[in-house]
Amino acid sequence: MSRMIRCAKLGADLPGLPYQPFADALGQRIFETISQQAWQQWIEHSKRMVNEYRLDLTQKKSHDTLKEQCEQFLFGAGGSAPPEYVPEPS
Repeated sequence: MSRMIRCAKLGADLPGLPYQPFADALGQRIFETISQQAWQQWIEHSKRMVNEYRLDLTQKKSHDTLKEQCEQFLFGAGGSAPPEYVPEPS
């Protein structure tokens, strides 16, 4: 059975992550308060960030940018889509 948490992003009791995504305080906070569903939303958002901003993930600056956006997306105002991003029609 999955570990249940009160998701800080979605405001509901949902299954938590099975692992700590980062080996730091942010990773611990995510593990304790973010659901698998909210984490998957972040993963999809981060893909857009990497592609639209053409982030080079071999560079520390790109990782720092992604972590800042991750914190904003999960705990803040929701992060921001890249300025040129146009959602695919549904």
